[in-house]
Amino acid sequence: MRAVVQRVTDAKVSIGGAVRGAIGKGLLVLLAVEETDNFDDVEWLSGKIVRLRIFDDESGVMNRSLQEVTGEILLISQFTLFASTKKGNRPSYSRSAAPERAVPLYEQFIARLAQALERPIQTGEFGAHMLVSLTNDGPVTIIIDSKTRE
Repeated sequence: MRAVVQRVTDAKVSIGGAVRGAIGKGLLVLLAVEETDNFDDVEWLSGKIVRLRIFDDESGVMNRSLQEVTGEILLISQFTLFASTKKGNRPSYSRSAAPERAVPLYEQFIARLAQALERPIQTGEFGAHMLVSLTNDGPVTIIIDSKTRE
């Protein structure tokens, strides 16, 4: 699994002109599921995101987690994070999991994030055309991959 995590002051996702999910202070997480991913990837990555210390403490140092600042999460599925541009100019997405494999892991990921935060999270819709808007705070953007554990 690969995630792009952005610290935001606000973010929202719209589908077909209607807002599907919106958050205030928290994290916008773009998530891609790879064909070889499994529940261990869900466990590791969801835990890493919730515990990631990228919010300022009283001294202005990024030392607080999402849990500590009572932040929110907006999770968006984005298979293009596994795009390969090695050959030609049209990206290949062959590493991305097919929907029948990706959807159950995506749903498990939602459940694990909600459980770790002890509250529901906001989401887009898997496979839908979505319009995502955000105000990146910092800016802070971090890429995390469950296979390399970084």
